[in-house]
Amino acid sequence: MKDRTSAIKKTDSTITFANRMDHFLARLGYNRQGHRVEAGLYQLGEPDQNSPVFASANYTLSFDALRSHLKGVNAYILVLDTKGINVWCAAGKGTFGTDELVHRIEESGLASIVSHRTIIVPQLGAPGISAHEVARRSGFFVQYGPVRAADLPRYQENGIATPEMRRVTFPLRDRIVLIPIELVHIITPTIIIAAILWVLAGPVASSAAVVATLTGTILFPILLPFIPTQDFSMKGLILGTIVAIPFSVLFGADQNLPQWVAIIRMLIPLLIIPPVVAYLALNFTGSTPFTSRTGVRKEIFRYIPVLTLMTAIGIVLGILLGISRLTGVI
Repeated sequence: MKDRTSAIKKTDSTITFANRMDHFLARLGYNRQGHRVEAGLYQLGEPDQNSPVFASANYTLSFDALRSHLKGVNAYILVLDTKGINVWCAAGKGTFGTDELVHRIEESGLASIVSHRTIIVPQLGAPGISAHEVARRSGFFVQYGPVRAADLPRYQENGIATPEMRRVTFPLRDRIVLIPIELVHIITPTIIIAAILWVLAGPVASSAAVVATLTGTILFPILLPFIPTQDFSMKGLILGTIVAIPFSVLFGADQNLPQWVAIIRMLIPLLIIPPVVAYLALNFTGSTPFTSRTGVRKEIFRYIPVLTLMTAIGIVLGILLGISRLTGVI
């Protein structure tokens, strides 16, 4: 029989500077698919046949979060090939799933390495794992651990997950962590649009573009739990409207303009800024515990046409005002 122990990789609980740089780049969205470890079975410390087995994704942040919170624990970590995606998202996509878990159990020869038949799976991986199918096909019983890796020591000590460990929270720290990757994705087009608006419409319009972006990517996640309603798009529209009001006042403040022109100028930021903020707010639906796949899909179909129409009307009004100014109408 082939000696499976030779294929076991070694790891430890130390998070190095290189690991932290990897985490930093991952948060910025740099080389998105490159933040992964090799799938397979790892030994942490000096485990024996009675040591616990934990399942993880091969996304570096997931793997590192697990091993760093198991300091001093002798254990095995079974890393699934999730294509460099975290446990929660991979469970939804099916890569952190029953088939992959069974495959890794069989490929690693786990049954011949440990004497027990229990594998601890992160609670957020539950949507992708069918416990009874894993037991039927591999003989291993899935035990769902706590939501957060930080609770694993207490979970191991008590043998059960408390209601607090089962509760998915989304505190300020977790919301702030999401900001860099969203900001990086939108910063270049924002600069381009702001520069164009500066030339065509002046510094106030340019500032409005920048403020809309910063509101949708920074202010929105910070204020997320405190904005009324459940739909992220509506939350974005509410926040965007509040931010747009000062620009609306500034746009219509010129006493030398005809009243109809002042009204149109006041409408433009109210028609464009809220949809931009709402659209950016939608990006956070996939990274929070407040939404579901079906809910997000319904929200997209419900709000995107409205956001598009509002933005289009605002842009058309702006273009018409520009043409009127060039032709001497105003």
